[in-house]
Amino acid sequence: MKIFTKFLLAVLIFSMSTIMAQHTNVVIAEGTYLLSEPSIFVNPNNTDEIIAGAILDKYYYSSDGGFSWNTGSLNSPYGVYGDPAIVVDGEGDYYYFHLSNPDDGNWIDRIVCQKSTDAGQSWSQGTYMGLNGTKMQDKHWPVVDYNNNNIYVTWTQFDVYNSSSPNDFSNIHFSKSTDNGETWSEALQINEVSGDCVDSGNTTEGAVPAVGPNGEIYVSWAGPVGIVFDKSLDEGITWLDEDIFVSDIPPGWDFDIPGISRCNGMPITCCNLSPGDYYGDIYINWSDQRNGSDDTDIWFLKSTDGGESWGERRRVNDDPAGNQQFFTWMAVDQITGYIWFVFYDRRNYNDNNTDVYMAVSTDGGESFLNFKVSEGPFLPYSSTFFGDYNNISAHNNVIRPIWNRLEGSSPKIVTALVNENIVGQEDLEEIPFSLQQNSPNPFDESTQISFKLRSPQEVSLIVYDVFSRPVATLIHNEKLDVGKHIYRLQTNDHHLSSGVYYFSLRAGNYHLQKKMLLVK
Repeated sequence: MKIFTKFLLAVLIFSMSTIMAQHTNVVIAEGTYLLSEPSIFVNPNNTDEIIAGAILDKYYYSSDGGFSWNTGSLNSPYGVYGDPAIVVDGEGDYYYFHLSNPDDGNWIDRIVCQKSTDAGQSWSQGTYMGLNGTKMQDKHWPVVDYNNNNIYVTWTQFDVYNSSSPNDFSNIHFSKSTDNGETWSEALQINEVSGDCVDSGNTTEGAVPAVGPNGEIYVSWAGPVGIVFDKSLDEGITWLDEDIFVSDIPPGWDFDIPGISRCNGMPITCCNLSPGDYYGDIYINWSDQRNGSDDTDIWFLKSTDGGESWGERRRVNDDPAGNQQFFTWMAVDQITGYIWFVFYDRRNYNDNNTDVYMAVSTDGGESFLNFKVSEGPFLPYSSTFFGDYNNISAHNNVIRPIWNRLEGSSPKIVTALVNENIVGQEDLEEIPFSLQQNSPNPFDESTQISFKLRSPQEVSLIVYDVFSRPVATLIHNEKLDVGKHIYRLQTNDHHLSSGVYYFSLRAGNYHLQKKMLLVK
């Protein structure tokens, strides 16, 4: 019986692993109810702790790096009405920001913040900011300054939401908390040029704040004059008298994508705080249709002088022209300095089938490597609301994108256990080595790993677990000659237990990885 059980386990696990994508996809939630606009945040104090959210009121928490999830529903006396946005402060407490729908008040009349001090298991009743009579508060995003634990939030205020009256305006507002979310400063308008209230391309929206190396607050948004940038050097007390123009965004941030009920390309702002050459650089990421309605692209700009000037606009997606890429988000790993992007992508299809792709830049936004992160495509329908954004969080090589997809008519919220050691299949022909599948596989006491070098290389060969943690180093920065090389992994030497592992070969600027199965 023991031999049969062991064989059956091997067959089941190996069969499951062979159909998985390079980056394991994990379904966080699914159902027949509305699920979209997901947000996610990896706790930099403990990267095994991750919190996510989705509209209208769902929260999800994981204590094992995103491999498994628990779920719940928020409630607040101010109501819970979507646009989830999540951050964690320097003490490890989480903050879930959302729109309001109070019994005593008006629909989306304030931005609500609910706090968790137990890694997402329970949440406070909430505090709020931006309440201003009957005016409506929408499309917020927070950031934490880890130097002083201040929390900064920017959002759009509508005089009257969805109004086409020339007397109604939209403006970007700012508020902060200096007491761990207990109270919030009076909302301050920071934009120079107002937008309309139509909730389209001439409306001021997309304000995502970032913190600079000396506590600067940076933010950009889109509106009637394109993408503009603003900053504060005194913790949000004063801002620039004139917003800095960054880029046009034709035909505006609101555009059409087949199969999507509405789509936007509003900008995301980040600042690189990792030690090294890119310290203090500011990045802006968005999508637009400057190349035509059938050719939506993902774009990137950076500033190296505090946002005073901006460099050359760069295209993040690396496919030929004529495909749709949309709903982008960006995060900077503040340990490695790598810039990570996630977006929907249709480069592989002639219909509306949609993959999820990621891109990474390891050189401060000078170049981008694209790779598919979803295990398979999905087909969206315009009758299903896909929201206004997906999201991604990254810290110390723990990279967790989040997106929503459809399985027939069933919506799902999905993340991926991204391993930074994997490159896309399309890059294999450029790599100066080949990596063979380990043998035997599955294995018990030991397995053999072999590879061929086409030129002399400095090589590292490392084994990782499913959470991208190194568990065995077989070669470390060793100079090897041209030819075939064989190494043996002894499981007892590294105290490995049964499960799925990855072995990664790195040489120069290239790395490859393969999956293997240990069954004891």
